[in-house]
Amino acid sequence: MLMAHKIALDPNNTQATYFARAAGTARFAYNWALDEWQRQYDAWKQDNSLPKPSQAALRRQLNALKRERFPWMLEVTKNAPQMAIIQLGEAFKNFWAGRAKFPKFRKKGVDDRFTLTNDQFRVEGPRIRIPNLGWVRMRESLRFTGKILSATISRVANRWFVSITVDTEEAPKRRAENQGAVGVDLGVSVLATLSTGEKAVGPKAHKALLKRLKRLSRSLSRKQKGSRNRAKAKMRLATLHARIANIRNDALHKLTSDLTRRFHTVAIEDLHVRGMMKNHRLARSIADMSFFEFRRQREYKAEQRGGVVVVADRWFPSSKTCSACGSVQEKMSLSVRHWICLDCGASHDRDVNAARNLLAHGLAALSRPTASSAGCEACGPAMRPAMEEGAGSGRKTGVKPASAKQEVSFVPA
Repeated sequence: MLMAHKIALDPNNTQATYFARAAGTARFAYNWALDEWQRQYDAWKQDNSLPKPSQAALRRQLNALKRERFPWMLEVTKNAPQMAIIQLGEAFKNFWAGRAKFPKFRKKGVDDRFTLTNDQFRVEGPRIRIPNLGWVRMRESLRFTGKILSATISRVANRWFVSITVDTEEAPKRRAENQGAVGVDLGVSVLATLSTGEKAVGPKAHKALLKRLKRLSRSLSRKQKGSRNRAKAKMRLATLHARIANIRNDALHKLTSDLTRRFHTVAIEDLHVRGMMKNHRLARSIADMSFFEFRRQREYKAEQRGGVVVVADRWFPSSKTCSACGSVQEKMSLSVRHWICLDCGASHDRDVNAARNLLAHGLAALSRPTASSAGCEACGPAMRPAMEEGAGSGRKTGVKPASAKQEVSFVPA
């Protein structure tokens, strides 16, 4: 099983400068190869006798001309440009297979990263050895044991990180506590509402820091382009964006880890996030909750513990269905948070009622004897482990969750 461990680095000024040069070289090689790929592909369509572009051919072309045209590439590791072109080839494969959009040019300050193969670096305790640079301190040691495959060094704001991919053996699954199944309803005002009545209020980091974000954005727009003050203002803004993302990810990891530890089966709904984002009154709040990231973390953590995630169809009326009698209300606006069933008179909290309906729907989906891995809505790892990873029987991948020293706090309903 492939696992990736992302660790913060503590480089000195010389090492940070080297990282920036290597990332710039990788970005240049990627953009050069993308431009050449498009040009050669257009020529091949006009004349099929010409060779069709490929990442291997582009790598050979770059090696043949970089000493004369791009001698500054020799100042950094050879993996930086070569692995960038290999990644471009993978991007085109995903595009042709319909799994991704057409590759775009990488941007400075956004795509600052480069990749090393396992023969170009060595890890010993809390440090990593980079070619032409030496040992670089890491904030923690590698937690996985197995064959190290690659390392990607990237920059987020003013911090450098290394993501080390390790091919580990299948570890024994840590079973969840015996608390049965639970339904989870995601919302804007409250991040997650459980069928047990518990509610987890999201941090809403973007909303909490919006005033500071606007102030730094205005400060950046007033700086002269190319000046040092503009670079400093840009870094302050990027640091704040990174802090917002860290707060959001920390809350999501704590919530998903707690749910995975407590419950074996979790029923959630398949939200159409892209369509929900078209509502400009709620788009900011929806993005601040990060519904897709919640589902992604929940699914791979359930796989690690041998749990099951059941996903209800997006058209399932979980909020409009009475969990007591099963009747469905015809109309119900989003402003209605509490309602009374006209058929049985039961009083419902909108979110708790939706979570209970999701739980009943998920248990019913699991109990269907004709449910197959191709058509069942239960998409947990126990039923279709590789469904989200595309066709084929490739190795499963995972990502180590961020360390969370505090448990998530639920608010009673």
